[in-house]
Amino acid sequence: MEALRESTRRVKKSAARVKARVTRDCGRGAAPVDERILLVDDEREIADLVELYLKNENYEVYKFYTAGEALDCIRTTELDLAILDILLPDINGLAICQKIRDEHTFPIIMLTAKDSETDKITGLTLGADDYITKPFRPLELVARVKAQLRRYKKYGGGAGKDDSGVIVHAGLAININTHEALLNERPLPLTPTEFAILRVLCENNGKVVSSERLFHEIWGDEYFSKSNNTVTVHIRHLREKMSDTADNPRYIKTVWGVGYKIER
Repeated sequence: MEALRESTRRVKKSAARVKARVTRDCGRGAAPVDERILLVDDEREIADLVELYLKNENYEVYKFYTAGEALDCIRTTELDLAILDILLPDINGLAICQKIRDEHTFPIIMLTAKDSETDKITGLTLGADDYITKPFRPLELVARVKAQLRRYKKYGGGAGKDDSGVIVHAGLAININTHEALLNERPLPLTPTEFAILRVLCENNGKVVSSERLFHEIWGDEYFSKSNNTVTVHIRHLREKMSDTADNPRYIKTVWGVGYKIER
């Protein structure tokens, strides 16, 4: 119990320091707000602390402690990224993730108190782009938010996209500007991460791309390890949407021990 009290005191002190820095920066004329971020976590002290760190980076934060309020925000607000806790009192965070993916393509980062492969794989399968396990350092979460938004701007829709036009490869047509993908003239409902993976593979024109290179090109950070199955899960989900298989692939081929390539 004493350890819990001490942890709470540290969180409150950290929050006070960040709040003071936010107030100071705003007084100096901080840069205008760019991206809008949805934050949903029923642990109020964690949510409040994360909110302060994000606001200190000039993000506009829509913070909620329950899923019901968050769903109302999703319906009425144009968002750029969502941070969702899995364990919520009213609706599971994974259900919110699925609802977002029904209509939106912006990145989703899942928060979980369990270091469970099942939770992580389920979240990624439902369309999440990243996950982070509690307890975490707020600065690490902010770094992941920045990486996801960079990747979304580079590979997805919205501001910051390039003018490369359309990539056509092996029955695939990928429009970089509109974030649309067609397979044999059939639309593919891809998440930003799936779209980014497919684009990187197509741009390499049949050459093998390692899992580590895919991870660093898309996520832009150094969290990759040999046991990290994030890329594997996204590749599997991408194959499912393309009606492809790992055993007899028509499009995405696994080169064991090396990486992946798009079939010519």
